[in-house]
Amino acid sequence: MNRGQALPTSSPAHEPTDCVFRPKRHGGYLPLENYGAIGEGRSVALSGADGSLDWWCVPNMDSPPLFDRLLNAEDGGFFAIQPDQPFTVARHYRQSSNVLETVFTTDSGEAVLTESINSGTAGRLPWAELARRVEGKSGIVSFMFQMVLGRRGNTVSPYCSSVGHQCVFHIENVLGLILHSAGVDCTLSDEGAQGSFSVSAGERQTIAIVAGEDEPLVVPTIEEIDNRIDISDQEWRTWAKSIDYDGHDRDAFVRSALALKLLLYSPSGAIAAASTTSLPEQIGGSKNYDYRYAWVRDAGYTIKAFLTAGAEAEAKAAFSWLLRQLKHHGPRVCYTLDGDRVAGVTEIDAPGYKDSSPVVIGNLATEQHQHGIYGDIFETAACFVEGGNILDPSSAELLAHLADQCADRWRMRDAGIWELPSDEHYTMSKVSCWQALARAVELADQGQLPTTCRDRWMRERDRIKAWIEANCWSEQKRAFVMFPGSDKLDASLALAVRFGFDGNDRLKSTLDAIDQELGRGPFHYRYTGAEKEEGCFLACSFWMIEAHAILGNEHARRRFDDLNAALQKGVGIFSEMIDPVTGAFLGNLPQGLTHLAHLMTLSVLHEETTSHGRSAA
Repeated sequence: MNRGQALPTSSPAHEPTDCVFRPKRHGGYLPLENYGAIGEGRSVALSGADGSLDWWCVPNMDSPPLFDRLLNAEDGGFFAIQPDQPFTVARHYRQSSNVLETVFTTDSGEAVLTESINSGTAGRLPWAELARRVEGKSGIVSFMFQMVLGRRGNTVSPYCSSVGHQCVFHIENVLGLILHSAGVDCTLSDEGAQGSFSVSAGERQTIAIVAGEDEPLVVPTIEEIDNRIDISDQEWRTWAKSIDYDGHDRDAFVRSALALKLLLYSPSGAIAAASTTSLPEQIGGSKNYDYRYAWVRDAGYTIKAFLTAGAEAEAKAAFSWLLRQLKHHGPRVCYTLDGDRVAGVTEIDAPGYKDSSPVVIGNLATEQHQHGIYGDIFETAACFVEGGNILDPSSAELLAHLADQCADRWRMRDAGIWELPSDEHYTMSKVSCWQALARAVELADQGQLPTTCRDRWMRERDRIKAWIEANCWSEQKRAFVMFPGSDKLDASLALAVRFGFDGNDRLKSTLDAIDQELGRGPFHYRYTGAEKEEGCFLACSFWMIEAHAILGNEHARRRFDDLNAALQKGVGIFSEMIDPVTGAFLGNLPQGLTHLAHLMTLSVLHEETTSHGRSAA
């Protein structure tokens, strides 16, 4: 696009801007809360507040990264567009969209960076297209840009080659182009590209990357790419408009739904737990994991969240994917986004975020057994049916088999919801087995499952409840403990309220004990002792609020407001954990479990407010 082309007469609406600030790197790293996420249903990129895009796996979320400065400040790949003088920024997503805007203000003027991984009017493009547009708003702002290609822990060496009229970059089997407007000065080399440009009020410049893997590469014009930024924005807003939620927190609800939509891997219907790997649960600690896979737990909870939001197409795609993997591989904890078994852990030669190693690919959870998968699967099926949908005979047979398996295996030890190295009789795992069989009986009574073993499921359900009541309650703690004989508490037991586990008086007392022992202001640790090696787990805090609301705690809304206020640090993307002292984000992001817990809590709070309003009337 030629310099000097006029901007549209009206700019798209956007959500309220964040506070104006000057982003700072420490040791080469930005705070995690300074990142925004963009994506198109196949890949997710993290863009920093200082204009540097530091993470993008191409072409898929679980592909090796094209840019990886997030985990290697000194030698990692990145794509930076920044004013060539000191600046401040304010950031926001466009209203109801995953298109991200950063307003740069300098002494000489103001300009807006708009970022999108583009899609088209017919959906996701068959290539990866990252577009970054800079628009002048006032004065004149000069920019410099630099693209450095990642070397995957020094296992590959990028290079450029001339093909026709194009200079193509290669990283092993990924090839791509950097395309730009005519007013951009650009120099290419084997390592990447660098250059400069300037914009005045009413002008724009666009720089884009088009990439693919083991496939012919389309070369669109920069005008087509620039136009697709606004097409993508419109497609996001069209999708968001269909979300079924009319509470006064609609903007926050939609923002979490949009974050979850980023993690839905459209080629298969899988839901990634997060878009990153190895971001530490404690700075300098070793609890660094690869979350670019699909967990049955996360998939089940997210499917329910999509159903709650009225996003039935996404829920159907994710549920069908989940059932296919269960048929092919049996009930495993997690799968790859394409539906294969997750490989074991391999360490990568990189220092890690703020020198927190190891950096890894793969995950050991695939070899564990967690009873929670039974509860997650059946809760998902029950939610799907509750929406007026019907299980096919093949899926019904599969679920009946899983119910039989749960009835057989609930007495066994397992790794628990937190995937701990020591197998125990975790209370939450037993609750999950109770939940699975309770839902199986209900589905059988509705004609959705065969009734051959229905009575057996009911008897085992009641045995599990009796076992929990007899073995997992501590009179000293006045709470259900983490496992029999332990004095530890487990914040995941807040989910027992959502699942409808009986014994509200004991559950209320358990919540009070968790607040007292695991609570840190509005945040909560996962279990007793976790504070020694990780931050507070954000999903747990939302689960606690949801449980309090369901049980009629009049302070649930105030608790939510306090938690929400403590998380307003960025553009609405949540991490897995948080440091309760500094408020710094920790762990992988965007974290699906956090966003779906946020969304479900908003839904429950809205339902409670609405029901109280009807009662008062």
